[in-house]
Amino acid sequence: MSNEYTLYGAPMSLYTGKARAYLIFKNLPYSEVFSSLKIYKSIIVPKTGVRFVPVLKTPGNEYLQDTSNIIDTLEQRHPQRSVMPTTAKQKLVSYLFETWADEWLVIPAMHYRWNKANFPFVYQEFGKVITPNMPKIIRAFIGKKIGAKFKGFVPLLGITDKSIPAIENWYENHVLPLLDKHFCEHDYLLGSKPCLGDFGLMGPLYAHLYRDPAPAAIMRKIAPNVAKWVERMNQPQDIEGVFLDDDVIPDTLLELLNRMFKEQWPVLSNTVKRLDTWIDQNPHIAEIPRTIGEHNFTIGDTTHKRAIGTFHQWKVQRILDCYHQFDSKQKLSVDAFLQSVGGLNSMQLDIKKRVSRVNNKLVLCD
Repeated sequence: MSNEYTLYGAPMSLYTGKARAYLIFKNLPYSEVFSSLKIYKSIIVPKTGVRFVPVLKTPGNEYLQDTSNIIDTLEQRHPQRSVMPTTAKQKLVSYLFETWADEWLVIPAMHYRWNKANFPFVYQEFGKVITPNMPKIIRAFIGKKIGAKFKGFVPLLGITDKSIPAIENWYENHVLPLLDKHFCEHDYLLGSKPCLGDFGLMGPLYAHLYRDPAPAAIMRKIAPNVAKWVERMNQPQDIEGVFLDDDVIPDTLLELLNRMFKEQWPVLSNTVKRLDTWIDQNPHIAEIPRTIGEHNFTIGDTTHKRAIGTFHQWKVQRILDCYHQFDSKQKLSVDAFLQSVGGLNSMQLDIKKRVSRVNNKLVLCD
């Protein structure tokens, strides 16, 4: 049996960037297969039941979907070069950054891809899915049709004329400068070794915001150290590196963490509340839909509407499960830190109806 993994994904796919960087750092043998329409029809949908990439085929012919699930599974099977900190604050912060990157940085990622001058580059990328061997003009034509579907998701994320100025201000004047300052002083989020949160960041910061022409120019101008971090994350590292001693969280991350709890966490908390109500109102529906209506979100001084993404609760559960596993001594340290960044109350969120992933679908736990 071959010990090689197979990654089904695409260069322009946000979450493929996360999975690829992880496989590279772990030094796991893998080959990457472009997720063309043929691959979707013959492998991805039949093997996973969903139409999402990346998908990772294991040496044992399992097909893993969702990057958090992929990383969780491979961390158990390949504990060497672990990306999970063992100390309490660092472990929690790593989970927080993963969820922030996966579910919040997707907002600027989608905005800068579909609302900026990235064409025909993006159309060529998407055209390869259907017509990989056709002339560029055909690929661009097909890619524009495919791209229209993805662009249709943009308003669902709350990206409209009303919110775009706030999104751009937040990303260009806060997120990028803060990350740039951090990566000027540290190779990765928590030291000289990447953690789970680094791989989360690689999704939006690589596939959309580093590769697409318009946001790439912005990143290189405003945050050259972030661009260097992206490049570092895509290169094999001979030296494993270490997390910072004494469970230290760098000061350069504190403002980002504060904004996470101020801006993203109310959305996550309300998602839990609204999903609890939806489950009560739909007791006989086995599979939970991906969205269940709309709610408010705030970036900067702008409040707007966006779809309620039910999968966010599964990501919140990961964070809370991490927090609740700490012993009393760890809790003292973690709680003092959370209080300092405005996150202590957030960790008290009570989830009455837990959800789980079964056959890559979101369902209510028994």
